[in-house]
This record gives sequence, C-alpha cells and structure tokens, in this order.
Amino acid sequence: MRARYRTPLLAALLTLLVGLVCAPEATAGREAPNAAGTFRNPLNTGPDPFVSYAKGAYHLTTTQGDSIKMWRSPSLSTLLDADPITVWTDTDASRNQHIWAPEFYRFGDRWYLYYTADDGTDDHHRLYVLESEKDDPAGPYHFKAKLTPPNHANDFAIDPGILQHNGRLYLAYSGINAYQHNGLNIAPMSNPYTVSGDAVAIDGAGGCPEVREGPEFLNRNGRTWMTYSTCDTGKPDYQVWMMSLPDGVDPLVPGNWSQHSGPVFSRADDRGVFGPGHHAFFKSPDGKEDWLIYHAKTTAQNTYSDRTTRAQKIIWNADGSPDLGAPLAMGATQDLPSGDPGSGAYWINDDGRSSGPGTVAYTGTWNSGTGCAAQCFWSDDHWSDQAGNTATYTFTGTRIALLSVRDTGNGIAAISVDGGPEKRVDFHGAIRTGETLQYLSPRLANGEHTLRVRVTGEHNGSSGAAFVSVDRAEVYTD
Repeated sequence: MRARYRTPLLAALLTLLVGLVCAPEATAGREAPNAAGTFRNPLNTGPDPFVSYAKGAYHLTTTQGDSIKMWRSPSLSTLLDADPITVWTDTDASRNQHIWAPEFYRFGDRWYLYYTADDGTDDHHRLYVLESEKDDPAGPYHFKAKLTPPNHANDFAIDPGILQHNGRLYLAYSGINAYQHNGLNIAPMSNPYTVSGDAVAIDGAGGCPEVREGPEFLNRNGRTWMTYSTCDTGKPDYQVWMMSLPDGVDPLVPGNWSQHSGPVFSRADDRGVFGPGHHAFFKSPDGKEDWLIYHAKTTAQNTYSDRTTRAQKIIWNADGSPDLGAPLAMGATQDLPSGDPGSGAYWINDDGRSSGPGTVAYTGTWNSGTGCAAQCFWSDDHWSDQAGNTATYTFTGTRIALLSVRDTGNGIAAISVDGGPEKRVDFHGAIRTGETLQYLSPRLANGEHTLRVRVTGEHNGSSGAAFVSVDRAEVYTD
C-alpha cells in the first residue's frame, strides 16, 4: 500500500528500513551529473523493444498491437520524448491484428522488418516480413512475404529474429515444437525473405516450463551467443537464459548448441524490477560498446500491463561470454552510449533539486516520505488528496514528462502548461506500480515554462481515494 495509508509510527519505521536496504541505483543521480551525458529509463512505454542505430539516429520499435510504429532520435536520452512514426498498417484481415515484436535489419541497400500477427485468434499468429522502398529503417515499407518453414507452415509462430552465421541467414522464432507451445526453432533462409528448409527445435533450459521466446544473438570471441526469454511474460519471474554455438558449425544441429547454466538476466526485487526480458542488443553510435534493450515491470504482480522499454550497457567476461549484469532501478542515472551526442535532457526531483534549470514548488499541505523505496526516483515522493493543492514545475526546455507511482488509491489531477487549459489525468492504477509515465506535455518553444499539477479531490469509481503523486520530471531541450 502507499505510504499515505500508514500511521505516522509505521511510516517512520518503514522509512528507517528503506534507508538501510535501498538499492544504490534507486538513488543514482544525487550528485547532479552533467545532464548532457546521461539518461534515465524508461525509453518507451511499450514492450518487446528492438533498436538499431542508423543514419545518425536510434530507431526503436515496440509492440503496439494494431500497427508498427517507430521512434527516432539522435540520442538515447530523448527517445521517450520522440513522436512515433507509423511505418506499417495492414488491411489484410488474416494478419492485421495482434501485431507483435517487430525487428528490422539491413541487408544490402534495403531494410527488412520482421513481425508476427494474426486474424484476432492468438493461435493463428504467423511470421511476416516487409521490405523498405529505400535505404531507410523508417520506411516506407511494402509487404514482402509470409515466412513459413515447410514443417510448420500452419503452426503458431511469434518473435522472429535473424541469425547471421557463417555467411548465411537463419530465421529464429518461438513456436510449436516437441518441447513447448512457445519453443525455440531455427530454419534456414536463402535470402532475407525466403525460408528454404524445415525448422529444427532447440531444447532450451529455462527454469519455467511454459515459454522459450524472443531469441536474440551476439557474435564475439569465436562463438555466437543465443539469449532468449523464459517463463510467461506476465510473471515477475520472466527472465533471460543463454546458449552458445562455436563459429564454423551448423546451427541446425541441436547438439552443437551448449546450454549456459541458470538465468543471465532476471528480477531484482531490491531495485523494483520484475519480469525483465524480451530483449535485443545494439551497438553504441561509435560501435565500441554493446548495449541491452529490454522490457520490465515495476510490480511483482502477474500482469501483462506496465511493461516498459529500458536499456543498459553490457560487458564481456574473461571467458568470452557476455555479462548482462543485473537490471537497474527505474530512474537510475546512466552514462549515455559511447558516441551518443546527448541532448541536454535533465531531471527535476520532487524535493526541488534538479540536474538542470528547474525546480518544483507546492501550495497547500503535501505528504512526503521515502516509503516508496526503489519504486520512486531517489526513493522519495510527494502526495496529496486535498482539492486545490498544487505542485508547479518551472523548467527551461521544449517538453516535460511526469513520472510517479500509480496506485489503487490515486485520483484525478488537472494539469496545465503556462497557465493554459487544464487536462484531466487519472493517476489511478488497478494495481500499484512504480515510476510510471503519467503525462507528456505538448512540444513547446524552447524557453522557460511552467507546468502545474492541481489536485482535484476526485477519483474514478474503481479508486479508493483521490491522491495525486509527484515524483520525477524529465525535461527535454530538443
């Protein structure tokens, strides 16, 4: 429950405990680092992310359901601020629903965008590929082909990924096999849009019986590393496991794959991170660093909502294997990838401190404390249910995003920019979640602005109270 429901004694005890156990990442940024060289998650509010750096910008896709959208930005720090480009919709009723997990790769002077879709029935999910009209990951695209291994032509299939090995292409995906309904399969390809033979099943370990999905690949130190997600994505235990394959051997021979023992990326309760997975890898703009992009949740409840896109750097072990590390707390301040130009984006904390030209001031009596622990930026936030109370951010830039806890006892805020019309925003959530994007302002002329959050004292019929949470603001200057 929110700290707002606690007695003063209980709140004091919990605050003491939080101070003893809070993860370092939850308080990252206290030193107010140079905003131009840092960023904080999330990068996007969608799940199943894939990113590639091309033509001077990051290009990001996430699952949207009814279309394929792409976000494009010269810096990782402004992807959350970027406006989406719709790169694909479909009128074919056999494949225009439940469009999931798009990924895109450049072969020759064209981009190929792989995805899964169905006709409204989950078991009818199949794999498809688009081809770009020119050398641009943002398209436009045209439909190219359905991807159907002969031995699984009429079977459920999701999460396509491309393995490039020994100069050949292979389609890797999750689908029906002898091991799982969502199991790992690999099939040969004669070109980027043609499957040229039967798929073979790979029996991957995973800690949970039900899912092996989202295969992704890294090649380094004489081996290809296949990482994949296991457990149902709604569970907090959704996690990443790994297998490897030596260079020069056939990936279609299951015995050539060696299983790594145990998960390589999994939940971090002390950092408020649950269900990390459905990931991909990308290079820094200068090609010197390897990075992981993935989705995760800020709640331990079993739910498919609240999956947001996050990124962090990976390193390599002495034995040549990748070290994905542990997932960082939402809001942890990280250095940007090598070669990333930065953007001047900065944060404002609810206590008024900021890494740039910004602050926040309150009218009325607000509660504040550290009971939200790793679920909040710097482990603290403000909250009020008193109608008329306000929190006013002053900032210099072009856009502002508000992130805070959603809760079952939250109500409706009225938000206005520069004294303009108010927009009603419901801070309620059916389950409690930490660090959620509540509001993203319109794009503004670069300069000084104010954003006011007014407590209305109102709530929807499902909420138990009318609290409004104030925590982290991200300010953009692009």
